Amino acid sequence: MLCDYLVQILTARVYDIAQETPLDYAQNLSARLNNKLLLKREDMQSVFSFKLRGAYNKMVQLPPDVLAQGAIAASAGNHAQGVALAASHLGTRAIIVMPVTTPQVKVDAVRARGGEVVLYGDTYDDAYAYARQLEAEKGLTFIHPFDDPYVIAGQGTIGMEILRQYQQPIHAIFVAIGGGGLISGIAAYVKRLRPEIKIIGVEPVDADAMSQSLKAGKRVRLPQVGLFADGVAVRLVGEETFRLCQEYVDEIILVDTDHTCAAIKDVFEDTRSILEPAGALAIAGAKAYVEREKIQGQTLIAVACGANMNFDRLRFVAERAEFGERREAIFAVAIPEQRGSLRKFCECIGYRNLTEFNYRIADKKEAHIFVGVQIQNRADAAKMVETFESCGFKTIDLTDDELTKLHLRHMVGGHSSLAHNELLYRFEFPERPGALMKFVSSMSPDWNISLFHYRNNGADYGRIVVGMQVQNHEMEQWQAFIDTLGYRYWDESQNPAYKLFLG
Repeated sequence: MLCDYLVQILTARVYDIAQETPLDYAQNLSARLNNKLLLKREDMQSVFSFKLRGAYNKMVQLPPDVLAQGAIAASAGNHAQGVALAASHLGTRAIIVMPVTTPQVKVDAVRARGGEVVLYGDTYDDAYAYARQLEAEKGLTFIHPFDDPYVIAGQGTIGMEILRQYQQPIHAIFVAIGGGGLISGIAAYVKRLRPEIKIIGVEPVDADAMSQSLKAGKRVRLPQVGLFADGVAVRLVGEETFRLCQEYVDEIILVDTDHTCAAIKDVFEDTRSILEPAGALAIAGAKAYVEREKIQGQTLIAVACGANMNFDRLRFVAERAEFGERREAIFAVAIPEQRGSLRKFCECIGYRNLTEFNYRIADKKEAHIFVGVQIQNRADAAKMVETFESCGFKTIDLTDDELTKLHLRHMVGGHSSLAHNELLYRFEFPERPGALMKFVSSMSPDWNISLFHYRNNGADYGRIVVGMQVQNHEMEQWQAFIDTLGYRYWDESQNPAYKLFLG
């Protein structure tokens, strides 16, 4: 198969509609990392993603009579645009089944390129199943987004371009992984010609299907996936892509939402381009690798694979990028409720810039302050804790606490003597019309809502934190409710930040 893929990549038909994208030097990031970082700019394709390479290479290989019947695909957006553009160029029909959670910018882009969009289901798996059903009903050809040799070969032309564009030593190439088509194609080519180059995949911590599969030695279907990096939100990787990754991929690095947001900001500062979350994964992975390995003076290449970003989502990205860059820390600090304490606390902070400061009297003996402070790095945050403690103030570092970052910072100061038997849960659900009403209406009328916070961050998923008054004898009923609701959830009832500010 190795020689077959080499030949298929060298003879792939992609340049009828795709361009050879530049390999740009990221000056600012390189200086910060003390390594030479090059960005393979697939975000500069006409559909702002690499996906048109594989889609077109697959479709152009179809027999004329089969092609004339039309194509169908399931996609969260980027593959959909590739199929729609390829169909338009080849003069045939394309139906694209997309999850209802797909960012509107991607839906509009598919329609603008002549694709017929059908919105179905909350996830790629839902859309995939329905697309296969329509394939049989309408006599169309299914164009798989990743698990097809022609698609893999089309994506592999990126690896061919990289080695042609940069012929000096390369330490590693970082590639985002969803279903695995992109990294499989690049790895199959690069490892054949330059086996010393490391091929490193990057996945979100909450959508790590390939990482788990490689560890298990077989394909693992995830019960659910995170929705932030929707372009890689795949529960089950492909059979062929899994085989190729087993053979050629050196390792997989997992990154969280904050690190991905920071990478989006990094690329913007170097290029003035805004990548989508999946498009920035490789950059986030490269940064994490450098931090872990402490390497210097090496050449690293990261594939910037997509830029179909919803503008409204930038609010969330900008907020979380500060955490990903370790530029802001959040603390809960307890000080004596007496004169002079607040002044002493401010003296401990010194001349540091505050990003947030919340205080509300709640106890005769002790006051709780919620404060955000600009920092230089994570070690700087640890020094702040030491400073507060040395001043006699009990301190909790909340910088990495999701409940704090998503909700508490916007609703601090809500103790209530009436909130008996209160449970606190966070929920995450696909953002779609009626989702919030579905959540509220499905709860038992016997349960009293004692706390409720919902904030739309402009993303394709919504978040709620709920305080519910549930009696001990109702706990089995409550557990059954949250298990059958179908949303991701976290029990935050023992969260120290909740106990300090809300419980």
